[in-house]
Amino acid sequence: MVGRPKTNEVRPTEVAELQRRGAVLVDVREDDEWTAGHAPDAVHLPLGQIGDTATRFAGQQVLTVCRSGARSGQAAQTLAAAGVDVHNVAGGMSAWAAAGLPVVRDDGSPGRVT
Repeated sequence: MVGRPKTNEVRPTEVAELQRRGAVLVDVREDDEWTAGHAPDAVHLPLGQIGDTATRFAGQQVLTVCRSGARSGQAAQTLAAAGVDVHNVAGGMSAWAAAGLPVVRDDGSPGRVT
């Protein structure tokens, strides 16, 4: 689209390697979705708060994720417009779980994607 920065996508299976290299996984889902289950080591920051915190990620690579990839795509656009190196996780947490990657609750017990 004209006027919007282009953001790239990464597959869920690529996230762990990018995190080892210093990338931050940011889950933009709502509180109830996060509570049900999320990726280990993700940071929770609902979509509505992304614009207010873009400077928090200056100098870091950010990977955004939601349930399907739509909201995290919006978050990625917002962060890219602020100059953040950002990639959206293709297919979101649904694709994450389908790939057999772990989904946990805050206490470390198994979670689920809602």
